[in-house]
Order: sequence, then structure tokens, then C-alpha cells
Amino acid sequence: MEVVRTNDSSEIDFRKKFELEGKVIIITGGSGLIGKAFAEAVCQYGGSVVIADIPKAEPRDFAEQLENKYGRKMVGFELDVAIREDVMKLRDDVVKAFGRIDGLINSHQNKTARFFANFEEYTDEDWDAVIETNLKGTFLTCQVIGGWMANNSGGSIINIPSTYSVVAPNQNLYTGTNLGCPAAYSASKGGVMALSQYLATYWSTRNVRVNQITPHGVWNNHQERFEQNFSGLSPLGRMSYSHEVAGAALFLLSDASSYVTGHNLIVDGGWTTW
Repeated sequence: MEVVRTNDSSEIDFRKKFELEGKVIIITGGSGLIGKAFAEAVCQYGGSVVIADIPKAEPRDFAEQLENKYGRKMVGFELDVAIREDVMKLRDDVVKAFGRIDGLINSHQNKTARFFANFEEYTDEDWDAVIETNLKGTFLTCQVIGGWMANNSGGSIINIPSTYSVVAPNQNLYTGTNLGCPAAYSASKGGVMALSQYLATYWSTRNVRVNQITPHGVWNNHQERFEQNFSGLSPLGRMSYSHEVAGAALFLLSDASSYVTGHNLIVDGGWTTW
């Protein structure tokens, strides 16, 4: 990306800086709640998306819907982000289809069948499964896809850590519910944050910006008790919605954030301020 060297703001088309016209953005976990919001936002601002997700999530169907809706090429890709060969094939297929990769949003995550088990009862299998997807998967996509961008025209990477990469869980949030925050999740997402900070400086001279978005309390038909607990603990007094997270991605993917790297944009309704 070529940056205009000027202090005269009248020379800048600020609206255009947010556009993603012609850009190709890979979204892992792209068929998920937040992933779909990211995809819609990118498409509305002129970009093409690659929806990468597990077969069960039907990423090809979602990509086809977006292609029909916006009248330009979209791609759906089935993969396991923790398998190197899958990620390499994703990269190669995207380059073959579009000839370029401009951005990567890592919004994949794994919640096992026993995801909410107590810490003392957490099994090796569940721990490994969460770490494999959340942390190793982000390592592989950044290495394989981010590495391609670093060796070509650069780009923007957005990783998704967690509020519990920033602060510890408030256990009062889960009172009267069957939910919780497993240590495996916190550990994996803390690793994502550390990896993102590392890559932000590692690729800083190669036109690859690496940032993070930390959402919190994104509503998804939660139990009424959980929503009540959350509202009482949140400065804004409510849970968030997926579309409220997507605006942050538009900023970090676009030229509007051309001097932003190594940043964690926290979209938490003020949760971490107290």
C-alpha cells in the first residue's frame, strides 16, 4: 500500500480509505456468528471473501449466497485449521482463484462437547483440542497465509483473542447457568494475543499489519439468567451483537488503519475498564 505523504487533510478522500474494493479477504470460521458479520461487512465495502470453515458449517453454501447477493466472485473452502496441508491448500486455491490475498481474519475456535467442564475435571483430549484449533490453527494460518502476504504485496491480519486474554473471568457472570470459561480457552487465546504482538513487529517492515479484535458478550440466544448477569456487570448494561464487532474489522482491514499495527481493539462495552 502506498501512503500519501502529506499534512494537508483536504488531499485525502477519507471515505475511500475505508473501502475494500478489489481486495480478497480470507475469513476462517467464516460461517460462524461473528464470521458471518465480518463477511457481510467486507462484501458491503467492495471486497471479495473466502469463507474457510469446517465441512459441518457449510462454508461453500454461505460463499455461494454472498456471490449471488453481491454479484462478484466468492469462495467457500472446507478445512481444519490445525492441519498444515489444509491451510496450504487454502492459500494455493485462493491465489489460483484471485491472484492475490489482501487480508486474513482468524475467527475460528473450538468448543468441545465437554468444553465447560470444571478445571479439575478437564481431560487431556479436550485441552489439546482447544489448543490445537485456537492457537495452533492461528499459528498455521498466520505462517502460511501471512507468510505469502509478506513475500508479496503485504496485507492485514486480524486475530481474535478473548477478553480473558486481557483479564481473568468474573466467575459471578456464570452464577445460575451451565456456562463458564475453561482455562484451556483462556490459555489458547492468551497465546493468540502473544503471537499477534510478536508478528506485528516481525513483519512490520514487510507491509503486513497484524492487529487484534477482542469482542465480549456477543449475544447468541443465551440463557436468560446469563444475559441478566452480564447486563448487571457491563458498563453499557447489555450484551453486544455480532454486527457491532464487524465495524472494527473494516477499520483494521482498510487503509483507514494504515499506521496501526500491534493493536488490540477491544469491543467489550467497557467490561475491562473496571
